[in-house]
Amino acid sequence: MAIEVRIPTILRTYTDGERAVESSGTSIAELVETLESAHAGLKERLLDDGAVRRFVNIYVNDEDIRFTGGLDTALSDGDTVVILPAVAGGA
Repeated sequence: MAIEVRIPTILRTYTDGERAVESSGTSIAELVETLESAHAGLKERLLDDGAVRRFVNIYVNDEDIRFTGGLDTALSDGDTVVILPAVAGGA
């Protein structure tokens, strides 16, 4: 099962500079484990105590996983997962 995972600039040091990587899994939780085995250190940047970090947004085909089942969100072959760190600041 091939799933495209788009990696934000800040996390590309874990993927050797790649903007997107191919991975697999039947859920976001499984995908994160697969990503970690291929790109060590990525999991701790995405999860905290078994949940997605507050400032990290994960989308499956443009749908925020916070509204589709969180880490249990189902994945299918051909899905696109986007990891997007929240941005704050301004004046």
